[in-house]
Amino acid sequence: MLSPPFIRPCALDELKHTLSFPFVQTVEHGFPNQPSALAYDPKLQLMAIGTKSGAIKVYPFQTGNLCLYVLVSKHKLYFSGIVLWLYVHLFSHSATRVTVLLPKLSCDLLAVGTEGGGVHFLELPSFTLLDRSIFQDEIMQSVPEEYKCGKSLGPVESLQEHPQHPDKILIGYSRGLVVLWDLQSRHADNVFLGKQQLESLVWVRSGNSFVSSHSDGGYMVWPVSSSTPCTHEPVTSTIPYGPFPCKAVNKILWRTTESGAPLVLFSGGMPRASYGDRHCLTILQDSQHITLDFTSRVIDFFTIHCIDRDKEFDDPLALVVLLEEELVVIDLQTAGWPTIPSPYLAPLHSSAITCSYHISNVPTKLWDRVISAGQRQCHLQTHTNWPICGGKNLAPSPKQQELLLTGHEDGTVRFWDASGVSLRPLYKLSTANIFQTDCDHNDSLTQAGEEDWPPFRKVGCFDPYSDDPRLGIQKICLCKYSGKLLVAGTAGQVIVLYLCDEKSDHMIDVATVDLLQDREGFTWKGHDRLPPKSSSVPFAPGFQPVVLVQCMPPAAVTAVTLHAEWNLIAFGTSHGFGLFDYHRRSPVLARCTLHPNDSLAMEGPLSRVKSLKKSLRQSFRRIRKSRVSGKKRVQEANAQLAEQDAEVTPVQRRIEPRSADDSLSGVVRCLCFADTFLRDGTHHGPTMWAGTNSGCVYAYALDVPSQDKFSEQSVEALLGKEIQLMHRAPVVSIAVLDGRGNPLPEPYEVSRDLAKAPDMQGSHSVLIASEEQFKVFMLPRVSAKTKFKLTAHEGCRVRKVALVNFSSVASEDYSENGLVCLTNLGDIHVFSIPALRPQVRYDCIRKEDISGIASCVFTKTGQGFYLISPSEYERFSLSARVITKPLCQLDVDRPHDPSELSIRLEAKSQYHSVGNVCLFHRSKCVFASSGLWTRLRIT
Repeated sequence: MLSPPFIRPCALDELKHTLSFPFVQTVEHGFPNQPSALAYDPKLQLMAIGTKSGAIKVYPFQTGNLCLYVLVSKHKLYFSGIVLWLYVHLFSHSATRVTVLLPKLSCDLLAVGTEGGGVHFLELPSFTLLDRSIFQDEIMQSVPEEYKCGKSLGPVESLQEHPQHPDKILIGYSRGLVVLWDLQSRHADNVFLGKQQLESLVWVRSGNSFVSSHSDGGYMVWPVSSSTPCTHEPVTSTIPYGPFPCKAVNKILWRTTESGAPLVLFSGGMPRASYGDRHCLTILQDSQHITLDFTSRVIDFFTIHCIDRDKEFDDPLALVVLLEEELVVIDLQTAGWPTIPSPYLAPLHSSAITCSYHISNVPTKLWDRVISAGQRQCHLQTHTNWPICGGKNLAPSPKQQELLLTGHEDGTVRFWDASGVSLRPLYKLSTANIFQTDCDHNDSLTQAGEEDWPPFRKVGCFDPYSDDPRLGIQKICLCKYSGKLLVAGTAGQVIVLYLCDEKSDHMIDVATVDLLQDREGFTWKGHDRLPPKSSSVPFAPGFQPVVLVQCMPPAAVTAVTLHAEWNLIAFGTSHGFGLFDYHRRSPVLARCTLHPNDSLAMEGPLSRVKSLKKSLRQSFRRIRKSRVSGKKRVQEANAQLAEQDAEVTPVQRRIEPRSADDSLSGVVRCLCFADTFLRDGTHHGPTMWAGTNSGCVYAYALDVPSQDKFSEQSVEALLGKEIQLMHRAPVVSIAVLDGRGNPLPEPYEVSRDLAKAPDMQGSHSVLIASEEQFKVFMLPRVSAKTKFKLTAHEGCRVRKVALVNFSSVASEDYSENGLVCLTNLGDIHVFSIPALRPQVRYDCIRKEDISGIASCVFTKTGQGFYLISPSEYERFSLSARVITKPLCQLDVDRPHDPSELSIRLEAKSQYHSVGNVCLFHRSKCVFASSGLWTRLRIT
């Protein structure tokens, strides 16, 4: 007979050996932190973004991130990334800071403009400095005497290759002078005597004229003619937002169209007094005029247009704008110029991320409904294909759909497609509209749309401001089978939402749960609760709230759990925990977990700071008390531990008990529901478990009526067990294991034949993970079975815990469950369950990265996410089978030399901000940072 899942018993040992836990960081999701430069290669159709930390990230097609290509050469596959050459050259003159780069389209020459006003040339690919530099002295010989005035021309602000004559370049100096320089004859063909400080230059496609932008908020069109070597005045000079003083037009593009009127795009130029603080980019075409209004600074922008020299017009397809906090792409072919949704680089931090929640193997029905709701929110977006389409995506289609939910400071929950390499936004839920706050959340958008001049249009989704800090989302829980969502916030609000495919207009049922249970001697000094709206609220299709549970005092919610099959939710704060029946809209249980000395729990995160004298007095009082009684408690506890553990494993350290009167000991850290044995060993039933900061675990037996009697009978809860961990370390996680030592299935999985029923014949056990140790207790007696005291390094504390299913690489039918934990030192440990045998340990996050450790979330298949910056998640995997990584191919028009292979996913300069990035075909990339030359080649 074959044992489940129909594997020969003799093969089980073989399969176990195929279970491994290789740690690998696979991909970065989100928007690059602190971008500083942008480039686009129209031949390769690749985009590159440089950052202040010195990183360069290349983005092809729709895989999002980059930099890993598979090239085929001589019938072999070569995996390579970016090969980095770093060249440092000190020029003979004093000012060496690079201001602008111009790689020629022929890819044999790189022109470099500097702060000292010189232009230098490097031969490619050897990167040899050529003896043909242009200095200001040569340029001044072609300038009339009356223009010189004994002044320097200033730094080189712009270099532009002539669109029809590759041997000619346009050189623009800060003072306003522009020179058309012939590289072959080494002399100036034309000199344009601009009087305004120059910001940027751009050629008109024909090469008969060019456009310059200036510091006074205007731009000028200059004619180029061989008969007029010295031009004093432009053809036209325009200040679009004058006549009052305006800010500089930092960059301008001029694109010709077949319809006749050119498309003019420029950043800046706003009226200084009225809108000088706005971050804007203007699009002009004939009578059409739109001022794109962003919430962060414009770094750079480019258009995707026709580059075929045989064509007469540019006919731009799209405008790509790199902002300080997001990337915005505008469809220039569709009326009204709508935005194009990005398949990657979405600003995860549109509002600061406060929590995250991952769902594996999402059912198709829920997936489709979430996508449908999200599409109805994108009424201002176009369905045009993503215009950056270089490379080919070779990654296989994901075997299952995954959702990553992020909670934000502004009260929103955002749904992301985490199935593949690119983290794609699907749907946004806002909870702010059900509360009465000081600001109407739509005022700013409505007001911007009603402005007559300039014709502002709010673009982008980055919004760093929160109307009320109490709206912040703290915890999320979703039942993927019923479509019920639980969201909890900073002011004690717990919201139950249903997924609805139609819009509605209804009132929200409100229930209040007093967690203090009328305890005397406590006064809440923190923020007030968020008052709910007293009238009907309109809701769009998607998740719609049906009941709001308000915890009192309104402290931040620290733990939640949901059991959709029982219609129950549980929630906890720093004061206690509650159980609520959302079907009957009635509280079931409220338990206060406060210790009498938990004074800090009454203050709240937004309350005023205590006086220094009071804080010092309490600190000294605790020190004196601990010297007397604390020492005695420690000695007694150590003696008890010594009796239980005569021989402690060398890699484990003894646990030092904590004082019972530690501040915030009543904080509820974890909650869980389980169908298990609590009252006796023969009858199992619903239970609820709660763990606190003081190492206390409460287990309640629940009397839940059957589905057909939910409306008639109410749920009842009876305290069955109360466990006090001897060392009093905070309880991080609680999980019940069945008779085989496997985690219990999720609600609805068994009833809908989606998972195998748990073993109810053998003895169940409960796995309790504290900050300092893991311990398995047998049920229902709650007798200790096994434990592991986590050490390895002094000061190690458990921060995150998850039960993970690891699949065998040899067979998809075999898998084992393991316990994965992340510590405050940033390392990850994997243990077998229920034996708690250590398997592997890896360094994952820097121990100084407190934010990264706090943000980490594990998936049920062995992957994980953590924030490496406010806008980026790092994804990693511990599973040999489940790995999400970029895999794409880029075809280049040059021979491939296998001897040059080198793997490098990212080019980084540790000390220098990337100032200029130039991508150009034949798979080369050049960027400049302060005093450094760097050339990248994609191999």
